[in-house]
Amino acid sequence: MFTTSDIEKYFNGEKQESLLFVAIGIAGIITAIIFFFVCKTNFYKGAAIPLLLIGLLLGIVGFTVYKRSDGDRIRNVYAYDMNPSELKHQEIPRMIVVLKNFVVFRYVEITLCLLGIILFFYFKNDASKLFWKGFGVTLAIMALLALTADYFAEKRGAVYLTGLQSFIEQH
Repeated sequence: MFTTSDIEKYFNGEKQESLLFVAIGIAGIITAIIFFFVCKTNFYKGAAIPLLLIGLLLGIVGFTVYKRSDGDRIRNVYAYDMNPSELKHQEIPRMIVVLKNFVVFRYVEITLCLLGIILFFYFKNDASKLFWKGFGVTLAIMALLALTADYFAEKRGAVYLTGLQSFIEQH
């Protein structure tokens, strides 16, 4: 049976995972700065670009979700008790969109990971293309990190959506 504690659990998990996104983003940005300004070789300059770009993206998305989670949790717990139709007409459609977006993110992340692997192996033995080798290996790593984090978020979201739908069917 789906309860308010399931709503709390979902949004608390979302909030915790968003902090992981923020941490990965900050670590990526800091590492990019170190690679670009301290290490300064072509390999590290290439590696700095995906670290910076994906780090910024993960940090911004993580921070946005973190800031939003408590309000969503409170709103949906209230709706559970006082206005279940709000869950039906607002939260379920929102979660359907969220889960569809995860499918898009998955394909983008897989594509970026494969692109990074291809770049790395294509330029692996070419000493004059260290920039692209660094770019490729770091792109693959960052895309794989994002893919892994999104996998767990998607699974948690699917369980939450199923719970919401079962609750609405009973009411």
